[in-house]
Amino acid sequence: MAERVAGPEIERLIQLLARLPGLGPRSARRAALHLIRKREELLGPLADAMQTAHAHIVTCSSCGNVDTADPCTICADPRRDVSTIVVVETVSDLWALERSGAVRSRYHVLGGTLSPLDGVGPDDLNIGNLVERVSTGEVKEVILAVNATVDGQTTAHYITDILSHTQVRLTRLAHGVPVGGELDYLDEGTLSAAIRQRTTF
Repeated sequence: MAERVAGPEIERLIQLLARLPGLGPRSARRAALHLIRKREELLGPLADAMQTAHAHIVTCSSCGNVDTADPCTICADPRRDVSTIVVVETVSDLWALERSGAVRSRYHVLGGTLSPLDGVGPDDLNIGNLVERVSTGEVKEVILAVNATVDGQTTAHYITDILSHTQVRLTRLAHGVPVGGELDYLDEGTLSAAIRQRTTF
């Protein structure tokens, strides 16, 4: 068993950093050392920012986004198209779409996907709230921006079924060749989807 090289406070910092996505024990140690070396510039301000975030972050009761206000900044923005809702699996998906600048509508975060093998059913996701939002009559289109995985597609089909009685238009993201992609490097599923969803040139 390896001996400790630092006090319990530093070891705890390393252990907590190692829980972050993309950081293993070695990366966590490097990150901890960097923070310690830059104590005044990074460690102190980071600790303050995390304390503030912990105290103020809430989940938006309307869409499921995380923010420091409820409703969140996006839901409260009067410039957003209220007639369209983009359904995403996670907040990170919402943030990715926002970075693209392609969406000027409202969102709905499911909080995951249906996964019977993992025991995740409809009641475990934020689906009921989506149905309520659509039932107001204000929404004209729901864009299913879920991942092209088995669980993602299962979730999309389930939502399509439960909203089939409404007048809302249901659409999904196109699947196919990414911008800048070369055909030789793409998998067969992506190529098949690209051919099926081809458009007029």
